[in-house]
Amino acid sequence: GDKRNKSISSYSRMEASVILPILKKKLAFLSGGKDRRSGLILTIPLCLEQTSMDELSVTLDYLLSIPSEKCKARGFTVIVDGRKSQWNVVKTVVLMLQNVVPAEVSLVCVVKPDEFWDKKVTHFCFWKEKDRLGFEVILVSANKLTRYIEPCQLTEDFGGTLTYDHMDWLNKRLVFEKFTKESTSLLDELALINNGSDKGTQQEKERSIDLNFLPSVDPETVLQTGHELLSELQQRRFNGSDGGVSWSPMDDELLAQPQVMKLLDSLREQYTRYQEVCRQRSKRTQLEEIQQKVMQVVNWLEGPGSEQLRTQWGIGDSIRASQALQQKHEEIESQHSEWFAVYVELNQQIAALLNAGDEEDLVELKALQQQLSDVCYRQASQLEFRQNLLQAALEFHSVAQDLSQQLDGLLGMLCVDVAPADGASIQQTLKLLEEKLKSVDLGLQGLREKGQSLLDQISNQASWAYGKDVTIENKENVDHIQGVMEDMQLRKQRCEDMVDVRRLKMLQMVQLFKCEEDAAQAVEWLSELLDALLKTHIRLGDDAQETKVLLEKHRKFVDVAQSTYDYGRQLLQATVVLCQSLRCTSRSSGDTLPRLNRVWKQFTITSEERVHRLETAVAFHSSAEKILQECPEQPEAFNEMEQFDEIEAVGKSLLDRLTVPVVYPDGSEQYFGSPSDMASAAEHIREKMKLVSLKKQQLRQPEATTPES
Repeated sequence: GDKRNKSISSYSRMEASVILPILKKKLAFLSGGKDRRSGLILTIPLCLEQTSMDELSVTLDYLLSIPSEKCKARGFTVIVDGRKSQWNVVKTVVLMLQNVVPAEVSLVCVVKPDEFWDKKVTHFCFWKEKDRLGFEVILVSANKLTRYIEPCQLTEDFGGTLTYDHMDWLNKRLVFEKFTKESTSLLDELALINNGSDKGTQQEKERSIDLNFLPSVDPETVLQTGHELLSELQQRRFNGSDGGVSWSPMDDELLAQPQVMKLLDSLREQYTRYQEVCRQRSKRTQLEEIQQKVMQVVNWLEGPGSEQLRTQWGIGDSIRASQALQQKHEEIESQHSEWFAVYVELNQQIAALLNAGDEEDLVELKALQQQLSDVCYRQASQLEFRQNLLQAALEFHSVAQDLSQQLDGLLGMLCVDVAPADGASIQQTLKLLEEKLKSVDLGLQGLREKGQSLLDQISNQASWAYGKDVTIENKENVDHIQGVMEDMQLRKQRCEDMVDVRRLKMLQMVQLFKCEEDAAQAVEWLSELLDALLKTHIRLGDDAQETKVLLEKHRKFVDVAQSTYDYGRQLLQATVVLCQSLRCTSRSSGDTLPRLNRVWKQFTITSEERVHRLETAVAFHSSAEKILQECPEQPEAFNEMEQFDEIEAVGKSLLDRLTVPVVYPDGSEQYFGSPSDMASAAEHIREKMKLVSLKKQQLRQPEATTPES
């Protein structure tokens, strides 16, 4: 406080506000007037009431604390107005002055009442006490004061022209002291804050900021009060020079205006520094808040966030399990996204500070930004990796499930007995089997590709395992994937083996159907040959040569039929073997073989009949032609008449044969050709027989005519 009094203000510890009731009594005052030596005039207006010496002493102490030391050195002229008081009171007051301001008082003017005190006594008394008092005391009437003091320096009470308003002075004094006190206190606080931010280590600086206190009063309010006060003082001074009032108690002689200006200057300086401190403090606070938020994000991502990922290593053993893991991962991602949103906001704040930041903050801000980005990007990449891994696992299980269903479908086909109606349906079934097997093969290939891709991703998990040994978890996943692929491979192999067996069986069935079909065709062909034999092989020839040609053709025809029969027999034998191989009962071969044998028997009987007729016809034609070609000059021939009989007998036999049907073992009968065809063939025989008969008659006539002649 003493230091502050000396450097900034000269007022004592006593404040007007404290002794305001006493000051209001106007026991003494400094009007602002000066004596001829420029010393200040101190007026003590005594009144009729008893004046308290203690209160007067307090008032004087306060008033004498106002002027500067330089001003005090010029001495005071004290006017003791005793016109309304007793001599002993005046005397007491005068004596008291030596204790209050002995060194500064140069003259005491005691204003006496007219014809009141004993002049001799009073004058003698003060003159006697002059050396001891240290100042001169004179008794003077009010109208005689102008001898010692200029009228313009005297108040109206003493006939002067100096204007003095005690309450106005007191109010201004209160404002001045309040401003001085507040500004001085504020300056101390601002200096403490400012110096605390300028000096000391960073740690001390941070501690002072942590423990910082806001000024007890608003600097803006104090500055405004000071400016208003200064404006008031300057206005009064101006009015004084212009309006004849040359002095006021708050004039620069009393240091009021210079003190206010000095305080305002100091305040402005410290307040500017304080604003900068506040700006730095705000920036530091903002930086610390950002740093705190950054560490919150980093600590969560590296703590709970990473722990969530550490516990999620499985890939599931089915589509449903993988989907459940994906849902769990989405929940983890949702929690992370909230922190990533904080990261984005922080990154924007840091970017804004970097653009407008000071050099000293750039390194720290960039380090924070880098740390935040590194952690967030690392965590985001791990989340993405986990998501891709689960998606790959889901695709793997999806392909595995599809393949399993395909294998089940294929196995279902293979477990059903084949009972096709014909070879075409077998071929269609076989084609379907091959297509399913090809689809299974493609599915297994796709499963291997998905599995290998998944295994490759799992092998990369160790790169962000946070030091955690993931061998066990990875081994379980790898074993599961490889187990699924091996199981599918084995199932596919079993199906392939079954398809091979089924393919062989179905090919044998195709072959069986083919053999049965061809055997039936052989029967049809044989039936057609029989039908052709009966319907078209009718002619017996017009002569022996033609008949022999027909006989030769017939033998070739029989050879064709024999080959057809043998082919049918071989096919039916093959069906028996195939049925045994297929473990199925004899199918259509049980019906085809009797049919084949029956047709072949019918063909054989018919063929034999045809051969017999042709051979008979050959014999007939040969004999007939021989007879008919013999000349009449060969008489030995005529001796063999029995030949004619034989030819006739053969001819008759042949004609009879033509009318007889072919009788089969089942009792059925068949004729060669139509009745007209038979009649035509018989007609040729009869004509030949007529020629032979005619020849016979010709040969017999000579025998008959010879005896008659």
